[in-house]
Amino acid sequence: MVSRMTLIHAFELLESPPDKFADAIAVFGNDTTLRSWVFQLLSNQGDVTQFDGEQATWSDLRDELATASLFDFGGKRTILLRNADKFLSDCRPQVEKHFAKSNTACRFVLELDSLASNTRVYKALLKQHALVDCRISDGNKGPNPSLAKRRSFLMGYVARRHSAKLTRDAADVLMEMVGDDVGILETEIAKLALYCEPKQSIDQALVEDVVAGWQGKTVWQITDAIVAGDAAEALRHLDKLLGGGQPPIALLPQIAWSLRRLGMATAVYEQHERSGRKSQLEDALSYAGFNRGPSDIQKAKKQLSRMGRDTARQLLPWLLDADLRLKGTHSNEGRDRFLLENLVIRLAKEATQKKAPVKLPAATS
Repeated sequence: MVSRMTLIHAFELLESPPDKFADAIAVFGNDTTLRSWVFQLLSNQGDVTQFDGEQATWSDLRDELATASLFDFGGKRTILLRNADKFLSDCRPQVEKHFAKSNTACRFVLELDSLASNTRVYKALLKQHALVDCRISDGNKGPNPSLAKRRSFLMGYVARRHSAKLTRDAADVLMEMVGDDVGILETEIAKLALYCEPKQSIDQALVEDVVAGWQGKTVWQITDAIVAGDAAEALRHLDKLLGGGQPPIALLPQIAWSLRRLGMATAVYEQHERSGRKSQLEDALSYAGFNRGPSDIQKAKKQLSRMGRDTARQLLPWLLDADLRLKGTHSNEGRDRFLLENLVIRLAKEATQKKAPVKLPAATS
């Protein structure tokens, strides 16, 4: 519940809206869909006036903030300021002075890409008003929601938006394949809901069948080309997906999904080797998620053998590094594509240069 001295994540606010909102609220974070949903919720609070923070000045808002609602019978009028980062930078002293008030005529809501916790604005909101955190994943910065919380939000709030039921396994696979972006996840759930009969749940099999589609098949072709060391073929398929409108931040989790499982199997197998335990490759692959039958295991074994041990053991750190960069230093358009193409080339090049006849891991006994 939003009240004084409150920092709340958008998940909690959207799932359990309070009866009364604070007089001033900053809605900040990197997930634009969450920010939009929070603003939609706040827009339902009676008399609302919106401003564009890219164009607004303090003189535009000063009189509005001092004018109470004439129509809400004692309710607070709400002033929503979208894209407020520039406005806050230009008008920080006035905003700080306004937030220092414990009671105001209007509710003032700012939408921000980010808000540092060491600023006076942040501290004033935390002390007397409210902050709504809309971050999902921000590299190494900030507290990101746990897997359990993201799963619960998908199965609850997002699924209910489309009168759908989502199983736990389906939610996990969907996040593995699509990534963290709530807007992309909601789009996929909306599409999946159309395939369900009344009272039928969206399960793992439906996610893997529908979400994949031609794009999923192309992703598999990319990973197959990477494993085979064919960078040119992998880049051709990648260009097809990017040209079809798929953003790099949505493609990386899909490409990483199968590669990450190969990296996990390698890590498990080598851990057993170092501890002197006997281990079969099939067991490591099954633990890593290759559990859809003998053909799934056999395909993974061939991929590992073709890739080589040296490359396979680098999969997890390389994919993690790419994920952090894509959400940080390489999040801008152009740089994100460069990062993804560079990763594909790097992986395929390393697979090409594996030292034959080294196999990963050794043949099972």
